[in-house]
Amino acid sequence: MLKTNKSLKKRLKLTKRGKVLRRKPGQCHFNAKEKRSKQLEQKRMANMDIKKKTLSRFLPYK
Repeated sequence: MLKTNKSLKKRLKLTKRGKVLRRKPGQCHFNAKEKRSKQLEQKRMANMDIKKKTLSRFLPYK
């Protein structure tokens, strides 16, 4: 039985059209001194190039 990789599931989002979006790293804490533009930029999801075969290994039920 295949298991979902929970750590990867928290960082990725799959769109209806099949795009894989990833969460940008480095936005957990200590962002108060950052520029506002950088804070907003970190919130945006980034596109991730990953093969379907590799993705199905980590997220078998998506």
